Formats: sequence, C-alpha cells, structure tokens
Amino acid sequence: MSTTSMAKGTDMPVPLPWPGLLALSTAAFTAVMTELLPAGLLPRMAPDLGVSEARVGFLVTGYAVASFAAAIPLTALLRGLPRRPVLVGALLGFTVSNTVVALSSSYALTFAARLVAGCMGGLLWAMLVGYAARMVPAERRGRAIAIVLAGITLALSLGVPAGAALAGAVGWRAAFGVLAGLAVLLVGWVRWWVPGFPGEASHARVPLARVAVLPGLPAVLSVTLFLLLGHQALYTYVAPFAAHAGFGRTDVVLLVFGVATVVGIWITGVLVDRHLRATLLGALALCAAVMLALGLFARAPAVLLGSVALWGVAFGGAPTLIQTALVDASGPAHADVATSLQTTVYNAGIAAGSLTGGVVLENLGPGALPWTALPLVTAALTTVALARRYAFPTDRGRA
Repeated sequence: MSTTSMAKGTDMPVPLPWPGLLALSTAAFTAVMTELLPAGLLPRMAPDLGVSEARVGFLVTGYAVASFAAAIPLTALLRGLPRRPVLVGALLGFTVSNTVVALSSSYALTFAARLVAGCMGGLLWAMLVGYAARMVPAERRGRAIAIVLAGITLALSLGVPAGAALAGAVGWRAAFGVLAGLAVLLVGWVRWWVPGFPGEASHARVPLARVAVLPGLPAVLSVTLFLLLGHQALYTYVAPFAAHAGFGRTDVVLLVFGVATVVGIWITGVLVDRHLRATLLGALALCAAVMLALGLFARAPAVLLGSVALWGVAFGGAPTLIQTALVDASGPAHADVATSLQTTVYNAGIAAGSLTGGVVLENLGPGALPWTALPLVTAALTTVALARRYAFPTDRGRA
C-alpha cells in the first residue's frame, strides 16, 4: 500500500487534518501535564496543603488509580455516544479539576479533584488513538497517531519542567490555573476543528477477555507493569531525591530527563522495526544501570544529571517498543482492545509505583528510592529476556 494518500481522482496527496490532529495532541499534552505536574511541585505544594511531600506525591497516585479504575467502565458506558461530545466532556472535567486544585487549601478537596481528573484521563486515553485513526485514510493512520502522541513527549520534555519553573516564578497554583485555561481553549479548538464521529455500534465490540489471553499478551502487560512500577517509584519523588543528593534544581533535573526522552524516541524510531527485542533489552538494561548509579553515586552532580539523561533516553523509547510488541502479539484486528488493556495496566503501574515510592520515602528516606526501583526494572528486563517466543521474539525483518 502506498504511504501517501491520493485525493480521489487526482495524483495530489490528501493533506493531513493538522488543526484537528494538533488539537488531539494538545489534549494528550494536557492530560500528561495534569497527571505528572505535582511530581515537580512537591516542596511548594506540601506547606500550602499542610501535608508531607509524600502525601502530595499521592496526588499522582490518586489520579492514576482513578484512571485505572474508570478507563474501561467509562469507555464501555459511553462508547455508543457521539465521540466529540465525550471528548469535550473529558476536557471540561480537566478544567474543573485543575481549577479546584489551583484554588483549594484543603488536601481532601484537592485529592478529590485529582480523582475527577484521573477519571477524565482514563476516558481520554481510551479515545485519542482511535479518534486520530478515524480522521485520516487508512494508509496515513500511523503518521496521524504519531502526531497525536507527540503531545506526550512535549509534555515530558518541556511541559513538566516549564510548569515547575512557572511555579517557582509565580506560585504552584498559577501552574494549575494555566492548565485549566488551556483546557477551556482546547474545548473551542476541538469543537471547531475536530470532526464529529458516531459512537460504536454494539455488534462491533470485541470482548476484552478474548484478547487478554492471546499468546504473548500477558508477558507484554507484565513488562509494562514492572517498568512503570520502578520508574514511577523514583520519578514521582525526584524533587526530594535531588535535594537529598545535594542538587536543589528540580526543574533542571526534569528538563534533562524530558529532553533526553526525545532522543530516546528518535533512536527507537530508527531501530524498532528491525531490532525490537534487542533495543528493548538495551533500554531496560540501561534503566537498571541508571538506578544502580543513582543509588551509589547520586551525590556527584555530574553523575546525577548524566544518569538522569540516560534514564530519559531509555524510558523515552521503552513505551513505543512495548506498544509495538503489544500490537505484534495481539494482531491488528485486536490492537485497539489490547491497547485499552495496556492503558489500564500502565495506570496501575503509575499508581502503585508512586504509592510504593511514597511509603519508602516516609519510612526509609529518599536515598532508598533507586534501590526500590532497581529490582522492579530488573524484573521487566528478565521478563523480556525469557519471553522470546510470542511476546518478544528474536529480531527479524519486519514490514
């Protein structure tokens, strides 16, 4: 099949609907920013809310738990409705949640608002890729999906560190206020540029249970869970860990990590089609080595920043590699359902990882966080090494 769509009856390429795709990409950016921003603001939010930094970290946990719990039931409940009103409703939910967080002085109210945001995030992630695929001809779906998911990279590489820098300049509440305003603007953008699609017909729905037991799929989902557990246990609490290491510029640490994820995604794009297994093994081994280095030598600023950069390179490419392995294991016909399962597992890993990191931080201190992450990342690496038949087969030429 040609990689370039042609306008009907002509030789002219059909242009991508850039305004609509960029609106969806901005929605992805907003969701990631809303989910992870507290991780960069722990020292600033904790005094205002009257709680410990670990409990502020649980605001990330609460979001992820809600996203995990709500993604499948909310999607099932609303999948028959027209798509654009559901998308707009999710964005308005982000507006309300971030506005409450920006104004609240109550930890309980703030936590409740984060649960609402998590539910909206779970619903949003279940929609974005499928929405992008429906906006373009079949032969251009990959590029459309890549554009939408670029919002994740932009949030990690620039958004979270910029949010931390904004909070340092004008206060953490302003950072959440900006997110609320962005969601409002995005509603108008979506209504103007994103086409409306009907809901899914009941006869087209594939049961989740039939997909979950396909050969290789449990191993791919296990790798997703182990990696997110280990990553999030440290990433959520990178601010107290950096302070413990004697480096107080959390915004710099987050910027180094974020920029490095872009490098990791680029490297992955070059290697994934031919060397998926080897590249994923390398990325996970690098993650494990980074945790070891941070556990032993983080008090040296050069080691800290260099390790964080390598961490970003490794983690930046890993989700793409795992997602590709997921589609290989499930087959194209079941890819959407398999992705919904992975989204749930992904958020479970974020929730459990940030919860585990918070418990370790409160009881053992920030120096124990890399040692908590190391065995979890090693478990992901071991799973890939062993699952060489269906989930992560030996490298082969791939179309």
